[in-house]
Amino acid sequence: MTTPPLAQIRTAVRTALDEDLALGDVTTAALFPDPIPARGTILTHDRIVVAGMAAARRVFAEVDDALRVLAVLEDGHWAEEGNTLLTIEGDARSMLKGERVALNFLQHLSGIATMTAGFCEALRGYGTKVLDTRKTLPGLRALEKWAVRLGGGQNHRHSLGDGLLIKDNHLALLRPQEIGPADACRRARERGPHGLRVIVEAHSLEDVRGALEGEADVILLDNMTPETVRTAVDLIKGRAVVEVSGGLTLENAAQMAAAGAHALSIGALTHSAPAANLSMDMVPVHQ
Repeated sequence: MTTPPLAQIRTAVRTALDEDLALGDVTTAALFPDPIPARGTILTHDRIVVAGMAAARRVFAEVDDALRVLAVLEDGHWAEEGNTLLTIEGDARSMLKGERVALNFLQHLSGIATMTAGFCEALRGYGTKVLDTRKTLPGLRALEKWAVRLGGGQNHRHSLGDGLLIKDNHLALLRPQEIGPADACRRARERGPHGLRVIVEAHSLEDVRGALEGEADVILLDNMTPETVRTAVDLIKGRAVVEVSGGLTLENAAQMAAAGAHALSIGALTHSAPAANLSMDMVPVHQ
């Protein structure tokens, strides 16, 4: 699995370290005036899909390039409870400076990858894609979307320039001009960048009919019940890709897939994934 460009990882890591070390590590400096050789081990207390190893290794390299870091498991691999993910050897003072930041990246990104894998498993056999959204933490979008891919999902738009997505607020602003979904599709296709898919958010079957009239490439059924999704799929009859969003959970995802959805776009993957339960243990090494 291709990682985000190193420049993006470095930027995220440096921002996090600048935040955590703005005034230095005063506790470590007070307790350990001299180097203290040690070995650190990062392990998981849950079964997870590992994500964020590239970022964690970068953290320790930025803090002290003399630290010896060994990845026991790679990004995208499953780790069982009690497995070691990473070992670090060198000056404990440097490890302590990077400990929290490295764990933050690993816990957050592994949580995203693990939740994504859960949705993919729930949809096994349906062929329905699991997509993320733009509901990401500022500055971490590339890493969070990478974690989604590691969990088996696919990325939706990376930015506002990646697709012509006509949402409810666009339609609300066009309504006084008596422009509905059909004309909005035509306008977007005529005036927007050539080659981009036209996606229309539909909140009712009437919206679906308008999107079909405008020859939308994708119709995004938002906050509909599985029964309404099935009705909409019957209405669309393969003339557009059917995407479902809003209120999706592991419990209802399979129902949406069974109703005929080609893809589920799930904001919770990045905005609500529980952090993986990881810890870092350190022991002194006598030389």
